[in-house]
Amino acid sequence: MSGSSPPPHASSGPNSGRLTRAALIEALRQGEIETVLTVFPDLYGRLVGKRITAPFFLDEVVDGGMHVCDYLLACDMEMEPVPGYRFTSWDTGYGDMHCVPDWSTARRASWLERSAIVICDVFSERTGEPIAIAPRSVLKRQIERATQAGYIAKGASELELFVFRETYESARAKHYEALDTFGEYIEDYHILQGTRVEPLIGEIRRQLEASGVPVEFSKGEWGHGQHEINLRYCELLEMADRHVLYKHAAKEIALLQKLSVTFMAKWNAAQAGNSCHIHASLWDRDDPERALFPGDGAPIEGTRAQPSELFLHWLGGLIEHAPELMIFFAPLINSYKRYAAGTFAPTAIGWAYDNRTAGFRVLGHGNGLRAECRIPGADANPYLAFAAILAAGLDGIARRVSPPPMFRGNLYAAKELPQVPRTLRDAIEAAEGSQFLRTALGDDVVEHYLHFARCELDSFSRSVTTWERARYFERA
Repeated sequence: MSGSSPPPHASSGPNSGRLTRAALIEALRQGEIETVLTVFPDLYGRLVGKRITAPFFLDEVVDGGMHVCDYLLACDMEMEPVPGYRFTSWDTGYGDMHCVPDWSTARRASWLERSAIVICDVFSERTGEPIAIAPRSVLKRQIERATQAGYIAKGASELELFVFRETYESARAKHYEALDTFGEYIEDYHILQGTRVEPLIGEIRRQLEASGVPVEFSKGEWGHGQHEINLRYCELLEMADRHVLYKHAAKEIALLQKLSVTFMAKWNAAQAGNSCHIHASLWDRDDPERALFPGDGAPIEGTRAQPSELFLHWLGGLIEHAPELMIFFAPLINSYKRYAAGTFAPTAIGWAYDNRTAGFRVLGHGNGLRAECRIPGADANPYLAFAAILAAGLDGIARRVSPPPMFRGNLYAAKELPQVPRTLRDAIEAAEGSQFLRTALGDDVVEHYLHFARCELDSFSRSVTTWERARYFERA
């Protein structure tokens, strides 16, 4: 994440990939675009929705939106309706939600033929009100709180993935065992190894740029076949949209090349995990070019960074509430396999300056001063993770929470510091007892995502794994 203010959102210029409502309508009428992926993020951060033909989109969706079943916000990864949600159930008949395009998200899906994509907000068909538990609504509510307090929240997510010389079908046929990674050694920053997979990674970069998702760079990462593609930072809602578009496009482009990628937090115990490092900062609502994190007080010892009191209180809120936020940072059973010493995934909840062993890494100076939260994995839903960070930081500012002293050295060895919860069960317990979460996000939102996490835990507890068969089949 660079230290200067990001450029304004691109308009519908000839090469930007972004489309205004009028430009999309014209492209549909001219036959330039034939299909519109009309989508919204589900509980997992996946894009769900419909591929809509140009005539129907023009006749019905432009002004009327579209309708989908509300079970999409109350189902599991296998698309099975899950009982126990207050939001919807068999008792209520699984009715419709009204999906209304957010025209600021419209862009070409350049990796697909004659296609565009637009992200929707979802509303109750009965009341017309926004659905509070929808991930995009959760983030928008926290952005509204920040705006009311006088802030613009900006940020970026650094998202990692593994590439395989497998199709998704061949990986499934192998039961996801002995998969062929697109790389045979740790390739962190290696240009030569990056060249081998450039036909895929380069295509992802190009197609994102052509689809209005600005890219900074790609690089090899700390695993066999692991890579990172970083996007330009911007305001948080736009960043979350870019994040899910990147994940979706990467999977589809890999599929089209008969390859596969995974954003699993930990696909293999012997390999590095996939991280989602989140950088965030606050800017002045009334003077958007003025960053609020740099100050004129004493610099952090040994650095050029001079944090404002506001920044320190923001950091204090993040550290204080980190355990309560884990169901949003690490929402799945697999998420917790990432947290291991010496893997560049954090185990301690503390902060340090430019130290990759810290849960919260402070870095930059001047307008680039920010806190990087290194706890989330690449499986996190960005809307929820961004909302959690924003809520915690705003609470720290409101209550003037001071962060603990900066740690120096190896935080993996710092047993005196609070530790990152190691299981989903621990994360659920931390969230269950959090009055802060209920106040910041609302009871309905907290209960919805607690139920989501409990169902994930219950689903795993009833499963028989490859590890169990290998361990117990003969010797138990």
